[in-house]
Order: sequence, then C-alpha cells, then structure tokens
Amino acid sequence: MNLILAANPFTPGLTGTPEAVLFWILAPLAVISAVSMIFVKKAVHSALLLAWVMITLAIFYIAEDAPFLGIVQIVVYTGAVMMLFLFILMLVGVDSSDSLIETIKGQRVMAMIGALGFAVLLIAAIGRSYTGFAGLAAANTDGNVEGLAQLLFTRYVWSFEVVSALLITAALGAMVLGHRERTSERPTQRELSILRFRPGSKLPGAPLPSPGVYALHNAVDVPALLPDGTPDPSSVSPVLKARGDVLDTKAFEMRTIEEGEDESK
Repeated sequence: MNLILAANPFTPGLTGTPEAVLFWILAPLAVISAVSMIFVKKAVHSALLLAWVMITLAIFYIAEDAPFLGIVQIVVYTGAVMMLFLFILMLVGVDSSDSLIETIKGQRVMAMIGALGFAVLLIAAIGRSYTGFAGLAAANTDGNVEGLAQLLFTRYVWSFEVVSALLITAALGAMVLGHRERTSERPTQRELSILRFRPGSKLPGAPLPSPGVYALHNAVDVPALLPDGTPDPSSVSPVLKARGDVLDTKAFEMRTIEEGEDESK
C-alpha cells in the first residue's frame, strides 16, 4: 500500500464513488465530443458539440461543490455565447464548402503554428502561477461569489470589457450581413389577395412566365415572350430593373407574319 495513502485516510470532501462514476461516464463523452467538433463537416454541428462539452464541464463544477461556476458555465457560455454563435452561423449561412476555401494562402499552417504557440504560453503561465490546491475552506473564506466578482471587476476588468465588445461586434456583424434592402415596397396580404383573383394580372400576385421562355436566349435580363410574340417586361427581376441592367424589350419582339405571307420563310 502507498505510504501516503496509509498516512492520509479518506476524509469527507474528497472525490468519492459518486464523483468517480460521474467522471468516468461524462469525461469520455466530453472528449469524444471535443474531438468530433474538430472533424465534423458542418459548422452548426461543431457548435452543438462544443455546447455539450461546456455542459459537461458545468456538471463537473457542480459535482465538485462549485455551483456558481457551474451555473455561470451554463448561462454565460452555453446559453449566451454558443447560442449567439449558432445564431450568427444560421443567419450568415456558413456551410462546409466555405470552410474548404483559404482566403489567405497558407492560413491553415499559420493557424496551427499560432495555436501551438498559444498552448505553450498558456501551459507555461499556468505552471508558473500554480501553487497547489487551496481547498474549499480557503476558497470560501470571504465568499466564493464575492471573490470571483472582485477578481472579475478589478484584476480582469479589461479582459471582461474586451470580451463584451467582441460579443457586441459579432451581433452587429450578423445584423449587417443579414440585412437586405428592398428595391420595392412589400405588398400586403390584402393586395396580394386582390391581385391573385384579378383576371389577366401580370403583377406579383399571379404566376409569371420565366425569363428566357420563348426568347432568343436563356438570359435572366431577357424578357419572356408572350404567345403573340410580344415581350413581357414583368418577367424580368425587379432587382435588375432597379440596377438598370435590363435591355430594351422591343429589341426582342418577334416579327409577326403578315396575312398572305408564306410561313415557310
């Protein structure tokens, strides 16, 4: 038997059987989720797997008598940061095809080198500042929540403000990318109902012929031709009209056959 274990029998507050069972059940799931987060193809799936890793960390905090850290982990990281990240992904529409394109040549190699250097610096900083376990009694001497609040708004106040500005910038960026200007006023439901039952309507309330149908070529800026050979200007997208990219519709009008003219010509 180990002499240290013999000299230090089990005392209340240390890891017992329930915590060990909880750890060996959730820890492999957290590791599998973290590894899968790197290799899955869809960014939304990666965000969901990362959210599960954060939830397991919160469960570990609560199991180790740190309920404040566990609740903050769920509310702040899983509930706020990850949901904001998912909101931005779904709004912008990032898919797996976008992640395969390198906007800067060699950015993957530079990112891996930067991540490795950051990990080395982080491990070195943690190793220098590590002084051993303080224990729950020392941590809760002046109040755990009060101590965290004092550190958050005194020593780490600038880091807190930078993270807050980053989250606000991400939300504003998603709003800018998702904003679309309308080139025309949106019709109301009553107007659409009237147009839908109006005979011979060529407005958005009734079906329109597709661009290029019965036309000289299949281009989106070429109006469709009606059965009598006249062009239909409403078949061209109103966005192209607002940009001035529409050709003269009269140039695409088919020549009508005069009475008595040979159709074989």
